[in-house]
Amino acid sequence: MSTALLTCAMAFSMLQLFLLGALGPRLVDDLDVSPTTLGLTTTIGFGTAAVLSPVGGRVVDRVGPRRALAALLLLSAVALALIGAAPGAGFLLAAVALGGLPQALANPATNKAILASVEPARRGAVTGMKQSGVQLGAFAAGLPLAGLAGWLGWRAAVWTAAGAAVLTAAWALRALPPAAPAGGGPRRSAGAAPAGAAAGGPQRPAGAASLLPRGAIAWLAGFSLLLGCGIASVNTYLALYGADRLDLPPGAAAALVAVLGVAGIGGRVAWSRAATPGRAPWLPGWLAAGAVGAALLLVAAAALGPLVWLAAVAVGVFAVSANAVSMVLVMQRAAPGRAGQDSALVSAGFFAGFALGPPLFGVLADAGRYGWGWALVAAEFAGACAVGLTWAVRERGARRRAGEA
Repeated sequence: MSTALLTCAMAFSMLQLFLLGALGPRLVDDLDVSPTTLGLTTTIGFGTAAVLSPVGGRVVDRVGPRRALAALLLLSAVALALIGAAPGAGFLLAAVALGGLPQALANPATNKAILASVEPARRGAVTGMKQSGVQLGAFAAGLPLAGLAGWLGWRAAVWTAAGAAVLTAAWALRALPPAAPAGGGPRRSAGAAPAGAAAGGPQRPAGAASLLPRGAIAWLAGFSLLLGCGIASVNTYLALYGADRLDLPPGAAAALVAVLGVAGIGGRVAWSRAATPGRAPWLPGWLAAGAVGAALLLVAAAALGPLVWLAAVAVGVFAVSANAVSMVLVMQRAAPGRAGQDSALVSAGFFAGFALGPPLFGVLADAGRYGWGWALVAAEFAGACAVGLTWAVRERGARRRAGEA
């Protein structure tokens, strides 16, 4: 299994989000779309992903990560190619909806691959690396692809990304084995696995397959819902805020997304390494608290423009990193044979937040009330903080009661 491959798969699964955000000023001018319509692109894409994620998790549990990764990369390529061909807002929204399919497969497929091939002691680090792929996509959208858009046009930049996704799909088919070894753990010697078990390949999940999250997975899904609302609003409107209210040129405004991406890469790797079983339950709540401060910096940037760069870094270090830690927790808590399903249920909450957040922000952006929009984002992060810390307290109480028994 290649960590680099999983990182690239995560990058392509959500690249359309960052491209639409980074190229937002160009799309508003070229396709004559409003800020509200720009927010709807995120709603359509991630609404599709939220609806399909539970089913996508069950599919990954059955077909294995190799075929699932190849499918998500090819679907990403098709969606990006159609976005690049969009003549107007309606076609653009339809193409973005297709892009929700690879998002629904990404976390289940990559988490399944990690459980099948990585020693337990290294799973946190590898998860942080592959989750940083999402922010690698932000960096690619904000610098090289935005630079290409300034040279050859935004359509050429999007089509270049589509071609790269096709090449990565071919890499996945060559690099990953048809079926990983058994048990959800690292490779074993021949004959060590029970007949018919293949945690990384096609298998029947243990127990009844539920489409509703329960226990720790339900808490993480609720946390991810609120976190996703805030992150999606920042991803979608940060560049437009820089261009419209802070008078940054389009290239510098797009670079804000790249800065957020670089900070997110470092934050995801570092915090995922720190997410040991005893410490991990507390990290989501505290990281969400840091994200509240990042949103307030965006409010303050209206009066002191350079603060927007510090705010972009803080969103990456805190808000974006909290999502990676939640994936580490899913793998620590997933029932045998349900890693894909449980990952998908938490991802569905995150994607639902991505669908809900930008349209609410877009209404405020259309009215020129960016300050109120960032205050809304701060409130969403504060809600995530409350959910995360409440769950951590309950977990500590449950462990104490179990120890006393």
